Formats: sequence, C-alpha cells, structure tokens
Amino acid sequence: MIFGLFGKRNSNQAIVDRQYATLTAAARMPELYERLNVPDTVMGRFEMLSIVMILYFRRTRTSGTSGQEIAQEIVDAFFQDIDYSIRELGIGDNSVPKRMKKLAGMFYGRLEAYSKAMDAGDAVTLSAALQRNIYPGAAEPADMTGLAQWMLAAEVHLSAIAEEAIATGSATIPEVA
Repeated sequence: MIFGLFGKRNSNQAIVDRQYATLTAAARMPELYERLNVPDTVMGRFEMLSIVMILYFRRTRTSGTSGQEIAQEIVDAFFQDIDYSIRELGIGDNSVPKRMKKLAGMFYGRLEAYSKAMDAGDAVTLSAALQRNIYPGAAEPADMTGLAQWMLAAEVHLSAIAEEAIATGSATIPEVA
C-alpha cells in the first residue's frame, strides 16, 4: 500500500522534468534578452524564469487536481534548481537558506504584483511592476512594455491549452512575436 504513494510521484517525475525543461527553454529565448530589454545576467535570468513559472502557475490554478499537483512539483523543481545554482555560484552552505528565503519572497511578491495587473489586463501596471523588479533602483530603466504585452499574450496562449497537455507536461510558452 505505501509503495503506491511513491509510484505516483515517480510517474510524475518524467512529466515534471519534461515540462520544467520546456519552461526553462522558454525563459532562455534569446529574443527576451535581445528585443524585450531583459538583462542577460544571473538576475535577469532569474526574473525570466520567475515570469515563465508565474505564467504556468497561473494557467494551472484552474486545472484539475493532477494539473495542480504537477504545477506544484514544477515550482518545487524551480526552487531546487535555484538552490543548486546558488551553490554553483559559490555561495556557502550557511548562506544558502537565507538567500533562498529572499529569492522565494521575491518570487511570491512578483506573483502577487504581476497577477493583479494581469487579472485586470493592465499592460501599463504590469510594465511598471516589471521595471521595478527587473531594474531595481535604476535611474532610467528600460521600457518593459513589450515584455508586458508578451506576458499577456502568453497567458492567452496558455489558457487555450487543453487540460490533457497540462496534465502530461506538454504545455508550451509562445515565442516572442
């Protein structure tokens, strides 16, 4: 009986791995950095991966139980990946939990700010939130209007994806137009 509990998680692992790879590939699209003013830095990549995870997480909030379970496992994989990346950057073991707490707070803060703007379909507010987060403290941050419009279009794209694709890890993020 107890072995059945572990089997479900293991069968989800292939789905989680496939979907996470698709999402990270989407966050690494060169056009995001070349045309939509996202800096190609460690933090710029964190921002884009966070945005893609937020888009996916928002899509799965209306999914059935299996889609939501997959989404939670993908968010868990995201944080495991961040933990690994922090360690690869040479951050000491004693500092990792503190950094992880800060990055998790940043992620969930972005989820809240971006969701409010996206729920309202407000590209101007979304663009302002993106500027604050991607260029904190910059005297003249880059224009984030294109990224905000891409996010709104990506959400429409994701909302049209069938539940089966969500549950099997086949959801895609659209390329930059």
